[in-house]
Amino acid sequence: MRIGFAVPVSGSWATPDNMARIARGAEELGYHELWTFQRLLYPRGHAMGPTYRSVHDPVVTLAYLAGLTSRVRLGVAVLNLPFASPALMAKQLASLQAVSGGRLDAGLGLGWLPEEFAASGMSFERRGRRAEEYVPLLRRLWTEETVEHRGEFYELPPVHQDPKPPVAPPILLGGSAEVALRRAGRLADGWISSSREDLDGIGEKISVVKEAARAAGRDPEALRFVTRGVTRVRAPGAEGRGPLTGSFEEIRRDVDELAAKGVTDVFHDLNFDPEIGSPDADPEESMRRAEAALEALAP
Repeated sequence: MRIGFAVPVSGSWATPDNMARIARGAEELGYHELWTFQRLLYPRGHAMGPTYRSVHDPVVTLAYLAGLTSRVRLGVAVLNLPFASPALMAKQLASLQAVSGGRLDAGLGLGWLPEEFAASGMSFERRGRRAEEYVPLLRRLWTEETVEHRGEFYELPPVHQDPKPPVAPPILLGGSAEVALRRAGRLADGWISSSREDLDGIGEKISVVKEAARAAGRDPEALRFVTRGVTRVRAPGAEGRGPLTGSFEEIRRDVDELAAKGVTDVFHDLNFDPEIGSPDADPEESMRRAEAALEALAP
C-alpha cells in the first residue's frame, strides 16, 4: 500500500506557505504521493458544500510543489477532460512531468457539474465517448513524432508537439458507474475513486475494473487502484463512524482494510473535512490539526 497526503488546495488554509509546509513535511516523513483536485468554479447558491467554494488550480499548484520537493510523487485527482483540448492538456502535463523529473500521476475524469461545462463552452452530453477518443490521443501526443487525427470530437492536422515528457505520466481514470469502471480497465493505468465513494463496497468496483482489463488482454494486476481518503480525525469509538473517520489508530486500521480489498494507493485528504477545508475555518487551527495527522498517519 502506497500512502499519500493531499496538500491544502481548498479553503482558508490553502496558502502557498501551507502548501509548502505540508509538501516538505510529507516528503520528509516518507509519504509516496502528494495530491490535488480540480474545481473550476462554484455556482452561486449551490449545495455541494464548502470544500468546493475556493479551490486553487491543481496543475499550477503541482508545478509549484515540484520545485520544492525532489522525491515524492505529484498527483491530481482529477482533471476534467472536457474543459481543455487534448493538445493543451498534453502540453501542460508534459511540461509538469518534465519539471517534476517524471513524478506526475495524471488522474482524469469526465466532470459532473453542468455550469462548468457551460463556462467551458462544452456539451454535457457524450462525455464518455469523448474520453474514449481523448485518452489515446494524449498518449500519442506524448510519444509520437508526428500526430494526425480526425475523430468524432477532436481534429489535429499533421503536427509536432515537443518537447516530449521524459516518461509518459500514468493515466488514472475516475468515475463510479460500471461503464466508467470498464473504461478504466480498458484504457488506463489504473482507477481513482471520488470523494463520494462508498469505501465499504470498493472491492466490488476494483473487481469490475480488473475484469475489463482482463477482457481487453491487459494484465489487471499491473493496474493501480487509488482511493481518495476523505479523512476526518475525530474522537475514537464514535457510533456509526464511516471508514477513515475517527482516531488515528482507527484510521490506520481502515487503511489496512482497504489494502485487503485491493486498493494499492490511499491518500489522506483533509480538504474534505469541513472543519479544515472550509473558507470559514481557522487556518492556523487547520494547519495544527493537519500536521498532527501528517505525522500520525505517515507510512
